[in-house]
Amino acid sequence: MTPVPDATPLRRPRADQARLVADILRHQIHAGGYHDGLPAESDLAAEFLVSRNAVREALAVLKSEGLIDREPKVGTHVAIRKYDHGLDALVGLKETFKDYGQIRNEVRAAMTVSAPPSVAARLQLPPGEPVVFIERLRYLGDLPLSLDMTYLASDIGEAVIEHPLEHHDVFALIELVTGTRLGHAAVAVEAVATDPHSAAILQVPDNAALLLMERLTHLDDGRPVDLEYIRMRGDRITLRSNLIRG
Repeated sequence: MTPVPDATPLRRPRADQARLVADILRHQIHAGGYHDGLPAESDLAAEFLVSRNAVREALAVLKSEGLIDREPKVGTHVAIRKYDHGLDALVGLKETFKDYGQIRNEVRAAMTVSAPPSVAARLQLPPGEPVVFIERLRYLGDLPLSLDMTYLASDIGEAVIEHPLEHHDVFALIELVTGTRLGHAAVAVEAVATDPHSAAILQVPDNAALLLMERLTHLDDGRPVDLEYIRMRGDRITLRSNLIRG
């Protein structure tokens, strides 16, 4: 067997080394690693072929993000873990997080409004056409996870809000009231800084990073019926998808 040569230390500026170490450790934490705590600084330095100072900088970044706790004589431990939100299937939040706990909804609004022009265009309706607007603050247990604003075509939305929204996904109610399966959705995700009002509702610091998802969902026959703007806590949710090269 050909002997494996000694690994070459990573020769880059320390800030670049620290960023790389932090990114890999963050991913491993989100993947469920380090249940017994993170390795010692010296072990991490040896693993990543960087200096202990670079490791310290990486750990300081993760601590500032709230991902880890560091205590003298106790070591470094994971403070919080994120919840995976898959983008491979068209499912509601209750279905997505069924393995994590109970999703409940605080219904902040459920009413018929005139569709703003941009909403009407996405739902293929005339400007000013009535639509049903629903706003929900969504909890996993006692943890607020997302603030969802939903516009529904009125014929479907008026039937949806006749049902209790506190413990049901809107997707499931759409299929119930229409007797038709949902077909597909167009999704866009971007990072935004939270405004003070949303920060207070979601219990995050002002200007914390949120994931803003716009999702336009169609029935199986292609009709667009549900336009959502969902602000998700970036510190507690990771969006994941499996991609295939076509």
